[in-house]
Amino acid sequence: MSTFLESFPSPPIPKFDFNPPAPSKISSIPTPCPACLPHEPTYPIPHLTTPMPSPLSSPSSSSPSSPSTPSSPSSTISSPHEPSPTPVPHLSQPPVAPSHPMITRAKAGIFKPKHQADLAYVNSHPFYYSLFSQQVPKGFKSAAKNPLWMRAMEEEMSALRCNGTWTLVPRPNNVNIVGSKWIFRTKYLPDGTVDKHKARLVAQGFTQIPGLDFTHTFSPVVKAATIRIVLSLAVINNCPLHQLDVKNAFLNGNLGETIFMEQPPGFLDDRFPHYVCKLNKALYGLKQAPRAWFQRLSTFLLQNGFTCSKSDTSLFIFKKGSCIMYLLVYVDDLILTGSHSNTIRSFIFRLHKEFATKDMGNLSYFMGLEATHDSHGLFLSQSKYAHDIVAKANLLEAKPFHTPLATSTILTKDGTPFSNPTMYRFLVGALQYLTITRPDISFAVNQVSQFLQNPTEEHFQSVKRILRYVKGTLSFGLHFSKPKNTNILGYSDADWARCIETCRSTYGYSILLAGTLSLGVLRSNLQLPALAVNLNIVPWLTLLLK
Repeated sequence: MSTFLESFPSPPIPKFDFNPPAPSKISSIPTPCPACLPHEPTYPIPHLTTPMPSPLSSPSSSSPSSPSTPSSPSSTISSPHEPSPTPVPHLSQPPVAPSHPMITRAKAGIFKPKHQADLAYVNSHPFYYSLFSQQVPKGFKSAAKNPLWMRAMEEEMSALRCNGTWTLVPRPNNVNIVGSKWIFRTKYLPDGTVDKHKARLVAQGFTQIPGLDFTHTFSPVVKAATIRIVLSLAVINNCPLHQLDVKNAFLNGNLGETIFMEQPPGFLDDRFPHYVCKLNKALYGLKQAPRAWFQRLSTFLLQNGFTCSKSDTSLFIFKKGSCIMYLLVYVDDLILTGSHSNTIRSFIFRLHKEFATKDMGNLSYFMGLEATHDSHGLFLSQSKYAHDIVAKANLLEAKPFHTPLATSTILTKDGTPFSNPTMYRFLVGALQYLTITRPDISFAVNQVSQFLQNPTEEHFQSVKRILRYVKGTLSFGLHFSKPKNTNILGYSDADWARCIETCRSTYGYSILLAGTLSLGVLRSNLQLPALAVNLNIVPWLTLLLK
C-alpha cells in the first residue's frame, strides 16, 4: 500500500513551533482546539478482497462500508478546502485478453502433463498401504525378536524334518561345506490384510564349487510377454485366474550330487552342535535346485495331458475337446486359467495330491506384480516394486519429473566416470524388470542400459531422472479390458542413425492383442529392417496362441 501511495504527490505540511514543557508541567499544557490542528490530506485505500479492521476501531466498525462513511476504517478525513482526490481504479478488474493472432499451446489447450507424487494415492489403497508399511527382517537376529517370524521359522523347520531333507553327520575333512541363511517374506490377501509370514531356509549357493557341487543349472523362466498374453486371453474369454503356491517346491527335486551344508542359524542341534547337514533333497539356494524342481514338475504335467509350448517352455497347455487350460510356471508360483471350472478344480486336486499346493484364489500378487480386478477387466502394476527401487536410491523425498527422458538428451561414452558403477548396474537392472508393466519408460531404460560397463556421471543423472519420474507415477500400469474384437495389431518404427558414435539406428515394435500391449521392445544397433523384425515376432505370437 505504501508503494501505491508514493505515486501521488503529497502537499506541503505546515510547521508549528511547539515546544513541549518539562515532564513535571505536563498537566498545565493547554489543550489545542481540534479545528486548529493541521490536517494531512489522505487518499482512498484501494478495495481489498478481505478488509483488515483497524486495531483502534471497535468491533462494530470493522464491517466494510463505502469510503465516504466516517466510521469506516478505510474512510478518509479531508479538509473542505482541499480538492477531491482522483479516483483510483479497482484492482479486481479482469485482465485484458490477448489480441495477438498467434495460436499458442495455451490457447489450443495443450499443457505439459503434471504428475504429482502418487504416494497419497497408494497410501489410501489398503493393499498398497500394507505393502509399503510392513517391514521384513533381514536376518535371524532381527526376526527372533518377533514371535510371528519365530513361529514361521519353526513351521519351516518342521516341514524340512518331516520331508527328510538332510541327515546330520560329522563334519568331513577336505569337503566344501555350503552355508545357510534365513530369508523372510510377507504374503498378502487382495484386500491388503496379511495372509501369512513366510520364513524360508536357503543354502548359500555362491559357496558351491562348479564341477564338484553342481554341473548343469539352467532352468527356464516364463517370459513377461507370455504372462501378458495369457492374462489378455483370460480377460477376453472371461476365464478365472487361479494363483497356486507350491509349499517347499524345491524339496521335491531329486538331488544327484553329494552336498554338505551348515546347520540352520538359531536351530543348532543340542546333541550334535558341530555336525553338518548332508542334503538328501534339493534346497532353495542351490545352483541346481531350480532345474531339479522344474524337471519333476514338467514330468508330472506331461503325464496328466499337458503339452509344453514351443514358444515358451514355461507355458503348459491342456486341450481336450472344448476344454483348454493354460498353466504358467515361475519357480514355485503357478498361474492357472481355463474355460471349464470343473476341469480346473479336478486338476488342482490332482496337483495337491502330488505336491503340497495351496490355492490362493484369484490372482492378486505374482512375481512382484499387483493384479487388481474390476468390472472392466484387470489392472496390472508394480507399485510396491517401484516404491522399493526409489527408496533404495534415496529419492523418496525428491521432486518428481514429468518425463523420464529429455527429448534433446543424447548419451555418449565421454564424461567423468561414475564413482559407484555397481549401484548404477543395480538400479538399471531393477528398472528393466519394471518395464513389464511400464512401457512408458522402455526407451529411457534402453538408453541407460547401453553404458553398464563404464557409466559416467551424466548417465547416472539420467537414471535419477527416470527414478524421479517413476516416483511421481507409482500407480501407473497396464489395463487389460474386454474388447469388441480380438485382432492382433503390430507397429514398428526406427530412427535414422541416431547414435552419434556408431551411426546405427534404434528400432522398436509393439504388438497389441485385443487392444492391450502384449509385446513391446526397443533395441539399438539396428542391422535388420524394423519391418522384418516385426514380421518375425508375429509368427511367434501366432504359434503361442495356437
